[in-house]
This record gives sequence, C-alpha cells and structure tokens, in this order.
Amino acid sequence: MRCITNMTSLLSLYLPPSTFLSKPSLFTRHTCTVSPLPFLSTRTTKLAMARCNGGPSNSVRSLSGGRLDAQDRSMDVMGCNGQIHIIVGPMFAGKTTELLRRVQSELSNGRNVAVVKSDKDNRYGLSSIVTHDGAKMACLALSELSSFREQFGTEAYDKLDVIGIDEAQFFEDLYGFCCNAADRDGKTVIVAGLDGDYMRKKFGSVLDIIPIADTVTKLTARCEMCGQRAFFTLRKTTETQTELIGGADKYMPVCRQHYVNGQIVVEATRIVLDVEQSATVHA
Repeated sequence: MRCITNMTSLLSLYLPPSTFLSKPSLFTRHTCTVSPLPFLSTRTTKLAMARCNGGPSNSVRSLSGGRLDAQDRSMDVMGCNGQIHIIVGPMFAGKTTELLRRVQSELSNGRNVAVVKSDKDNRYGLSSIVTHDGAKMACLALSELSSFREQFGTEAYDKLDVIGIDEAQFFEDLYGFCCNAADRDGKTVIVAGLDGDYMRKKFGSVLDIIPIADTVTKLTARCEMCGQRAFFTLRKTTETQTELIGGADKYMPVCRQHYVNGQIVVEATRIVLDVEQSATVHA
C-alpha cells in the first residue's frame, strides 16, 4: 500500500488531480487530459531540434502548442532521416540478390545510389557486385569504408541518398561508417553480409550494428543434404582461417542436423590429414 501511495504521489507531479478522482468503468471510454511534462520546456525542444540539425543554429524554431506551423513543416531537418537496414544469413541465401533488389527499387524511385563491396572479394572482379545466379551491378571496391567519401568524391557523396554495402563482414570500420552515414549525413544504408562464420561464431562487425539498425532481415538457404531450410554455412575443406574467400567449391548451406554431422566429418578428415602429413615429414 505504501508503494502504491508513493507511486501516486510521483504521478501527481505529471498528471492533473482529476485523473485520480474516479475509476474508469470497463465499459465506458475514459478520457483524461495530461498536462505538459515540466521537463519539456521550449528551450529543451529547441536544443533537441538543434541537435537533430547537427548543432544549434538560427533556423531552429520552437514548437507552438505541440504542433509545427507551416514554416516548421517545410523545414528540411537534415541528419534525422537516415536509416540502416541489415540483410544477413548463410552463404547462398540470396543476400546480394536482396541487396541489389532493394537498391534497384531505390533507383526506380529516383534516389541517388552507390554500392560498395570489400576488395577482398575478387571472385567476379572488383568493379561489380555479382550474385550467384549472374545478376550484377557496378560498385566501388574498398579495403575500408572510411575511405569511401574520398574515393567517391565529396560532392558526389553529399548528393547520395542510399549506400549499399555488400560482404559487410569484411569491413572492420562498419559500425562507425554506418553511424556517421545515417545519423550525421542522413543516408539510407543497406548492409548485406554474413552474421556468422563457418564455426557459427560472430563474423566481423555485422552483429555490432544491429542495435543501431532500423530493420534486420535474416534469410535462409536450402540445405544441400536434405532440402530443408539452411541457417548455417558448412566449410567443405580443412582450412581453419576465418576469412577464406570461396563459393560452392568451399562452402555449402546446411540445416542444423547436417551442420553438426558435417562438422564431425570435416574434423575427422582434418585429423587424418594431419596424421598423414606428420608421418610424411618424419619418414
């Protein structure tokens, strides 16, 4: 009872006394008028809008009666309309295909778009992003995203609306770039990449940007062993480094059961090969 009394006392600081005078019926609509919160002052509102604009400026206008006037509505608030969308999944799940589909949709809507990929992936050349089924789009290949603005050109960058990033797991500076592009520059960033490596562990910084993302889409492939939905990537070879560029010659999408069974087979093969190699060296 004391807790309820204390809570009522705290609420009374923000709600008018009439709110607590009657208990609403389950079958009647109860309407109460909430007074403006004391900490939402005009000055606070101005500062919040100023921060949305990238800092205080003379163009910031206060809210009048909780509504924007015609001049306020027409004001272009830069830096607040950025977005981050993530596409993840195992290999062969169609991540690049989905990225290109969304980018093409943005182009059709008249928006300026640029696509970036890691220069570590040179399977189909560095000047294009290519899907497993042959669809392609011109891109800029980079070793780090921090160089994108300089490589693309400052003036051209300022005119961009959308930035697509493929093979995002290879960019170590992914988090910082996405923050700046969306929060500061107002860009829509569409990111496609692996969320996990062949050991089902975090791959690069893709998972790090989930807390700052607007949407996250996880795609699945088809298990090559049984045809069920595949959530994981099984490495067919015995290499153990995390970054190993390859396609169907090195990887296959699998379901949980065949991932576990496949890992046992791969590990057993690796042990046999290590024993044979050791015997050859000492022979």
